[in-house]
Amino acid sequence: MSLKVGELAKRCGLTVRTLHHYDQIGLLRPSARSGSGYRLYGRSDIARLHQIQVLRKLGLSLAEIGGWLDEAPVSLSPLIEQQIHQLDREIAHRQLLRERLATLGGQLKSGQEPELSEWLTTLELMNMYDSYFSPEELQQLRLYADEARRREWAGLVARVQALIAQGVPPQAEEAQALSRTWMTMLEADTGGNPVLFAKLNAMHEAEPALREETGITPQTMAYVVQAFSETKMAIYQRHLTPEEFAFLKANYGKRMHEWPPLIAEVHRQMESGAPASSPATLALARRWLELFRSYAGDDPATQQKIRQALVSEPELRHGSWASDALLDYLRQAMGYLMAARG
Repeated sequence: MSLKVGELAKRCGLTVRTLHHYDQIGLLRPSARSGSGYRLYGRSDIARLHQIQVLRKLGLSLAEIGGWLDEAPVSLSPLIEQQIHQLDREIAHRQLLRERLATLGGQLKSGQEPELSEWLTTLELMNMYDSYFSPEELQQLRLYADEARRREWAGLVARVQALIAQGVPPQAEEAQALSRTWMTMLEADTGGNPVLFAKLNAMHEAEPALREETGITPQTMAYVVQAFSETKMAIYQRHLTPEEFAFLKANYGKRMHEWPPLIAEVHRQMESGAPASSPATLALARRWLELFRSYAGDDPATQQKIRQALVSEPELRHGSWASDALLDYLRQAMGYLMAARG
């Protein structure tokens, strides 16, 4: 039995445009065509589409999925098990939310009258966190589960906002000190896990209600990031010529927002057990090198100075979420890239 593209789209809940895109990029090409030229998808095509959809739900990009599927045949059995585990997590999440609502309802029925706005805000934020994190991940987020820690964060945010209101520049020592505290707390509260950090960033960017509740606005974050970048500049300046340092300083912060999701992708790839030589890992290594060159420049001698500084100055790694294991994994991938170039 074969399905036309419109029939397949309707049956699997995708759009015809999505299936056309998969065809164009070589991710899912129909195995046959009708006499009038219509795409026809057979059993093997539909099985591959199932693999693609499972891998997408696990967070892989289309490029990574293509590399993985083309590198070696993928068994459907473990992928179905992954789906079952994902559903189990979603069921647990719904159960947890139900228990919270039941607790709220029970308190109200017993005559306890907490501030309604406070309860509604708490429930909204809890539901918001649940939308971005699995129950297991939420257990690792100290700022989610620890009320005292949330008060500590509120105090830190207030201090940063006070500096902004007073016109204190991010280059000031007081601003840099607060940015170090901020990053130290953030790294501790995410357990040093770059995936949790990337998800937390994405949530703050996408949820205005969270920004209003926490006070961590785009302006606040930009100030902290700039102040934290300044803590790095003084270190880099010791290792570079004035010309090299001027280029780095002018470009260092321009694409800073691209690092957290990239580091998270590399972490996922490493944790999946994929070899450093796999196509998907090599693609990530190329992206890493391109982002590195955006502020290091194209001179190999300058690049080596910056790499040496990263090795000899531990402070430069502070707040990066790049573990030794992750960096070793990347070095292996980059070694394969260099070998391929000849």
